[in-house]
Amino acid sequence: MKKLKIGILGATGIVGQNYIKLLQAHPWFQITDLAASPRSAGKPYFEAVKQKWQMSIPIPKELKNLIVRDVQDLDSIPDDLSFVFSAITMPSKDQVKEVELKYAKKNIPVISNNSAHRWTPDIPMIIGEINHEHVSVIPIQQKNRGFNKGFIVVKPNCTLQSYLTPIFALENAGYKIDKLIITTLNAISGAGYPGVASLDVIDNIIPYIGGGEEGKTETEPLKILGKVGNKGILNYDSIQISATSIRVPVVDGHTACISMKFKNIIPSKEEIIRIWDEFKSLPQELKLPFAPTKPIIYLENEDRPQPKKDRNNDKGMAISVGRLRKDSVFDYKFIGLSHNTIRGAAGGAILNAELLKSQGLIT
Repeated sequence: MKKLKIGILGATGIVGQNYIKLLQAHPWFQITDLAASPRSAGKPYFEAVKQKWQMSIPIPKELKNLIVRDVQDLDSIPDDLSFVFSAITMPSKDQVKEVELKYAKKNIPVISNNSAHRWTPDIPMIIGEINHEHVSVIPIQQKNRGFNKGFIVVKPNCTLQSYLTPIFALENAGYKIDKLIITTLNAISGAGYPGVASLDVIDNIIPYIGGGEEGKTETEPLKILGKVGNKGILNYDSIQISATSIRVPVVDGHTACISMKFKNIIPSKEEIIRIWDEFKSLPQELKLPFAPTKPIIYLENEDRPQPKKDRNNDKGMAISVGRLRKDSVFDYKFIGLSHNTIRGAAGGAILNAELLKSQGLIT
């Protein structure tokens, strides 16, 4: 198969670096364009990234001397790009919105890791196993905005991915959920680089994460679980979520402690585990390269999941769950775990790109 040529916006940042790491030897996509801020533009990539390179592999040889492009210089976009991954950071979300819209206007599909467009009604926020059908809002977006081949798709916040797929699997099986109380234990890599100061987090936890982390965990699922309407996504209104997010001294892997109350029918513990164990969706049916074989892995050991032992399950793309038990206030509680920099960031966006390609939306 001839690989699609793709670009990365924000290539010198941590998420941009993760894209480079994860896309090595990808069967469908080849990185041919790297873009970043004006201070990095015009430099070979290895010089632009310098000591900021944080990946566990060396900078790939084919990208080491690639000249970094100014992300805001739209005239310099290569003509043969099929799409770009967006991991840009800018002083304001409005600036991020503007740049991504400009690329879409230039016929470049944008698969974004940013939060700027997550609440734009005609821009889908996708987890492939949950709401892959939301790609049907793309023609509405293109019509609304005068796009031709371009469009924008975003992935959700990394925190909610540690619990939402198991919740969706139960809802999809007919067991509707009324309320969720969630406490998340967020890895330090979620703060980027240099992130949280070591003297703040070693031998400590920080019971507050800025940037609206708890609000995102409570509200973004409502769009993801929503339906496509005539003008965009209609949010789901049948579930209430209360979240607390805490930064903990773990490098990678967001853990969530979830208590859930069902609306009407309450399944048995055995039924819940069966639903999780058998759950598959379109990415698994299509055998997309980044799709986990089992999206949800239930671990029987009472002391699992653990970030150190379970975050890399199935390429770091599976959601590991465990400790399902009766709750004395709600109905059940369990522990969920996802790899925040793979499933929750670049890997989740790569899966979205694969899904879009499989649907003929990027070529």
